[in-house]
Amino acid sequence: MKPGKDIIIVSIDAVKGAFEAMIAGKLNVSVECSPLLGPQLMSAVKDLMAGKSLPKRIVTNEGVFPQETAAKEFPNRKY
Repeated sequence: MKPGKDIIIVSIDAVKGAFEAMIAGKLNVSVECSPLLGPQLMSAVKDLMAGKSLPKRIVTNEGVFPQETAAKEFPNRKY
């Protein structure tokens, strides 16, 4: 059996290595769990310190990347 063909493989990271594996046909999909929360957190802290109110829930922009989109999305990866 071939990984990515006979066996469906999903990763939860969406790092560059996962995109390389999808391009190579070894991974079918990667679900993003972004580690880039620092700028979003600092923006919220600055808003709070400036007396602005924050929403009860701040949603991080993350995505699901199927193998078919890997080559197109790969250059956009920051991690």
